Amino acid sequence: MKKCSIFIIVFFSLTTGIAQAQTDFSPDNVAPYIVRDGDTIRTMLMSDIYIYPPSGSAGNTEVDPRYLKMVRDVKKTLPYAHLIYNTLIETYEYMETLPNDKAKEAHLKQMEKDLWEEYKPVLKKLTLTQGKLLIKLVDRECNQSSYNILKAYLGSFRAGFWNLFASLFGASLKTEWEPDGKDAATERIVQLVEMGVL
Repeated sequence: MKKCSIFIIVFFSLTTGIAQAQTDFSPDNVAPYIVRDGDTIRTMLMSDIYIYPPSGSAGNTEVDPRYLKMVRDVKKTLPYAHLIYNTLIETYEYMETLPNDKAKEAHLKQMEKDLWEEYKPVLKKLTLTQGKLLIKLVDRECNQSSYNILKAYLGSFRAGFWNLFASLFGASLKTEWEPDGKDAATERIVQLVEMGVL
């Protein structure tokens, strides 16, 4: 009951004093607060919440095995898509500190080698479906295809080589994420996994 009343107080404070709250937020990202009529009220920033209509027919308690497989595949590959995104950000920031193109090229070659050695065993354990999903999730996270990312960092030749390698397994690094099209059901699962619901 205590937690519920605290949440109601915080929610009421935010909705009634939104204009003042925007000017009185603390710089403390861990526990921001607002000051209202001399009182300091701690607040909580929440992530987006998505609400979907129920899937399947009403009263049907049996879960589609394809759905369970997709949930499993998303849970397995999504962390790697996040990792790739974070690695790209860190790499870009670090490369901006390097003095010249030669140093940047040397760093990229070493990074490519290190990443391949570290993640090759993991990637070998992915199924073909999971590999294709990872390519799409990278596009979702980075807002550009895996091919374009490789091309920007490693050049056209090496990007073409890796795309050719992927094509041997029926995949393409140029595949794009279509959340409003053929990937709509998967997007729903990804959002639910990110919210911690699945």
